[in-house]
Amino acid sequence: MTDGKGSRNDDAAARPALVTGGGSGIGRAVALRLAQDGHTVAVCGRSRAKLDAVAGEIAAAGGHAVAVILDVTDAVSVRAAVGRVRAAIGDPLLVVNNAGIAESRKFADITCDDWDATMAVNVTGPFLVTQACLPAMLAAGFGRVVNVGSTAAVQGFPYVAHYVASKHALLGMTRALALEVASKGVTVNCVCPGYVDTEMTARSIDAIAATTGRPAADARRSLESMSPQRRLISPTEVADAVANLCGEAARGINGQAIVINGG
Repeated sequence: MTDGKGSRNDDAAARPALVTGGGSGIGRAVALRLAQDGHTVAVCGRSRAKLDAVAGEIAAAGGHAVAVILDVTDAVSVRAAVGRVRAAIGDPLLVVNNAGIAESRKFADITCDDWDATMAVNVTGPFLVTQACLPAMLAAGFGRVVNVGSTAAVQGFPYVAHYVASKHALLGMTRALALEVASKGVTVNCVCPGYVDTEMTARSIDAIAATTGRPAADARRSLESMSPQRRLISPTEVADAVANLCGEAARGINGQAIVINGG
């Protein structure tokens, strides 16, 4: 673990980590933080250029990372990618399921394709990745699975019914699996941030502005107002929470929804 300034503590062993959606936003921040804590990180996703850039950042800071192409919606791709991770850095004992998608639609306008695509990335992806990595965790008697959810996992929001449903499902899976592995040295938790200052949120702001005709600054303020602190959450705040859940000191935290939204 680190003190947040780059220095390592000796209370946490370095372990192989796998982060999906690691090329940008929350995933990038998580990969950087875990590497800072001394873990070797497999930065996984679909964009080779973005993955290589993050792995390069980690290497430049003195850490060790590998970039691995992974499509979380494809079971064959997941199994192959986990095999490549295992060969490169060992069995991933820290798994952060961060890859996700979100699009805004009125309920009546959500198509079956919209629904299926959202569920495939936000629910089936974490299921496939975790299932591929869990046997090694159980064999090792240690594992940390952290699913990146959303405040949409614990409450409803209009115009994103498919997204809300997917994040509720992710939290349900988190809680169920946490009970299955509770006595095996493995924990499974879900971090649930509000709107985070990422490219995905920037796209949401642009969509709100385009739909409503309001200035982008007003659209941003409307999202900021959804937090009691009247601000967007930073990716590093989410990464800090994920890193803490991956540590030894968090062994008693299991099956939880950790809301990060200022209140």
